[in-house]
Amino acid sequence: MPESTPDTWEYSLHIPNDVRAVPVCRRTLRLILTVHGLIGRVDTAELIASELVSNAVLHTKGPAALRVRWADGVLRVGVWDADPEPPDPPREVADLADAENGRGTALVRALAEVWGWHPLSRFGHRGKYVWCDVPAA
Repeated sequence: MPESTPDTWEYSLHIPNDVRAVPVCRRTLRLILTVHGLIGRVDTAELIASELVSNAVLHTKGPAALRVRWADGVLRVGVWDADPEPPDPPREVADLADAENGRGTALVRALAEVWGWHPLSRFGHRGKYVWCDVPAA
């Protein structure tokens, strides 16, 4: 299905600190992208969102939020979490063969066109926002 969607839209899904939030976010993201005609980006976006949400749920103690934004032909997926500390720098994929953890950020870096993070406050909570631009399929 060709990409045919309004110029700009955005969704936010606020989630508790619960590992069950990861599949909820994946399924919600798939639905959002499907109804906006962006089915070609679903698999990559789901994988990126899963890693970002997993990190937020596993490595912080507070709430989190998934944000999906389409503007000027760019699909951005990001996650806010309650920990203001920067994410660990991604490791090289080649260094991960025997690693027990740390694969997520390397995977995100490999799949995303560009990614970044910045400190952010939301609803009185301090934290950070980690985002990625999902490439066209």
